[in-house]
Amino acid sequence: MSLRAPPAPASPPLGRLYLIPSPLWETTDCLQMTPETLEITRRLRYFVVEEAKTARRVLKVMGHPGPMAALHMTLLNEHTPPAELAQRLQPALQGHDMGLLSEAGCPAVADPGAPLVRLAHQQGITVCPLTGPSSLLLGLMASGLEGQRFCFHGYLPIDPAQRRSQLQQLEKRSRQARETQLFIETPYRNQGLLRTLLDTLDASTWLCVAQHLGSPQQWIHTTTIGHWSRKPPTLAERTPSIFLFLAG
Repeated sequence: MSLRAPPAPASPPLGRLYLIPSPLWETTDCLQMTPETLEITRRLRYFVVEEAKTARRVLKVMGHPGPMAALHMTLLNEHTPPAELAQRLQPALQGHDMGLLSEAGCPAVADPGAPLVRLAHQQGITVCPLTGPSSLLLGLMASGLEGQRFCFHGYLPIDPAQRRSQLQQLEKRSRQARETQLFIETPYRNQGLLRTLLDTLDASTWLCVAQHLGSPQQWIHTTTIGHWSRKPPTLAERTPSIFLFLAG
């Protein structure tokens, strides 16, 4: 009589990785979020975040029942070693749904979450993007520039000569392809970048600058470089800016 080994225990089904956009401003109510996004976020207990303190404030704004101290949060930012990414997905591998929460706007877009999303695909974890605000799309929508063809470049080089060279290349590309160019800047460099744009781009090129998107202080303005140069504005220095241009 042969003895059969007992069957191996079945592996738990994998959890899902939800990509959760967060309000662009903590003072903004949740009208930017869909009921489905809020409902899913409020039931999650495992999160990957850039900064735990900020994430708890955002979750409170989104009406998460908490308690916040009982939520499981692991950090993922520009300092996270690639070798540690797999650890961030352990809850999903153990069958728990989890959320990747952006600091503001959409995860994995101008955000360090993209490698984690890619790894989730590789490990067979279902990735579920949720609906919410994106400063890049809001800026593009409000700019009046070409919305069929556009390219986001993140941050431009800090070195002045390299920055001017890249802007000249992007303007040439914009003119040839009729393509809107988008990029962002840190608050304390807003005014310097505007000055470089006015000194570098052709007077006929259309430029949009957008600040405080989604907040009561929202400011968006589009006109040509020639018009901008007549009376350059003083940009807010405590908020990131979206810059968009389209060669005339």
